[in-house]
Amino acid sequence: MTAESRIDSERLVAFSDGVIAVIITIMVLELKAPAGAALADVLHLWPVLLAYVLSFIYVGIYWTNHHHFARLMPHVTGGILWANLHLLFWLSLVPFTTAWVGDHESASVPTALYGLVLMGCALSWLLLQRMAIRAQGPNSPLKRALGRDWKGKLSFALYLAGIAASFLATPVADLCYAIVAALWLVPDRRVERHLRGTAV
Repeated sequence: MTAESRIDSERLVAFSDGVIAVIITIMVLELKAPAGAALADVLHLWPVLLAYVLSFIYVGIYWTNHHHFARLMPHVTGGILWANLHLLFWLSLVPFTTAWVGDHESASVPTALYGLVLMGCALSWLLLQRMAIRAQGPNSPLKRALGRDWKGKLSFALYLAGIAASFLATPVADLCYAIVAALWLVPDRRVERHLRGTAV
């Protein structure tokens, strides 16, 4: 691939940062102040607040890992740009599903759709990784950094379990989604170790 056909990653990062900032802004704007002035009125909104916190963590996870990911990819191709847009598309649906599941915390369909959107984000992230690895060639530094990606495989299993559990017991589904967030709460150490030049 020639230098002319590559697009500087700074534009990709800047655009992604802007979209993610808007996503977080939309989510916080969905939070409505309690009708009353007592603490009990705030506690009454706990499902909405918990949905917001979990979604904020998810968006934050993608933002931090995207930051590390971009450092292993000084240049990007057109294919990588489209894969990145695909990721942003799924992330842009998070505010909608967050608001829906927050208003109907015990309902099966909103909980399942929430999990489906989260899984869509994960699949689009996987596609973005694959596109970057393909562009980097057989000695891809990103491929070496990712290794066997056991966390990714476990995450997909938990998403599927959560979506299925949505129609049986929504608290179990919520727990599955929370476990995935906990798995990725710390930025991907595999990439961090590779950036420091240590063994993966």
